[in-house]
Amino acid sequence: MVGDGTALSIVSKIGIVACWLALVGSSAALLRRSPFAQPETVRKVIHIGVGNVILLAWWLQIPAWVGVAASILFGAITLLSYRYAIVPGLESVGRKSLGTFFYTVSIGVLIFAFWPRQGPEYAVIGILIMTWGDGLAALVGQRFGTHRYQVWGITKSWEGSLTMAVASYGVCSLVLLGVQGNLWQTWGIALVVAAVAAGLEAFSRLGIDNLTVPIGAAALCYGLNQMLLG
Repeated sequence: MVGDGTALSIVSKIGIVACWLALVGSSAALLRRSPFAQPETVRKVIHIGVGNVILLAWWLQIPAWVGVAASILFGAITLLSYRYAIVPGLESVGRKSLGTFFYTVSIGVLIFAFWPRQGPEYAVIGILIMTWGDGLAALVGQRFGTHRYQVWGITKSWEGSLTMAVASYGVCSLVLLGVQGNLWQTWGIALVVAAVAAGLEAFSRLGIDNLTVPIGAAALCYGLNQMLLG
């Protein structure tokens, strides 16, 4: 009976996550039909909506194996979608990259790395920095990015990079504040992580930032916390 209850609980949790993903997909589909919607806006609705799944996984205490399995499944679907457009709208902004695939990989890697260590907050920080930081930076950069700069041939805007830094700081500080409280380390670590995340986001050739930003931010946050708080 205990085993049945546990299985039912896991199925219920997966159902909640599935409902959220269905809501994100439906919202993106409706937005895509709007004559005023830009392709990048639709893509970022998916990007931000899907990324927030990590919060559900944390709150619902979904087992690590479920998250890793889902990452593998959606990674495979994403790769197929590049060829067969299974999920239209993901790569519809006139550029070719593996960004969406890297996004799913980073979720699986961070869950695998931090869930068993009893440190899910680091996975949450890494993914949400990518979710909100990169998502908002792209929208702000395209809309208001008038001050441009280049890094190794990659053109970015200072407005977008500043948005990335501010959003990353907000995500990191809020999660750490909820876990470890109002300590000076909380604010200091968040500041360093935000600066590094903004720097990593600037190197976004072929969508590699969807891998380097979340993993780099999570690893740095974990390392700094271990060094300063033990």
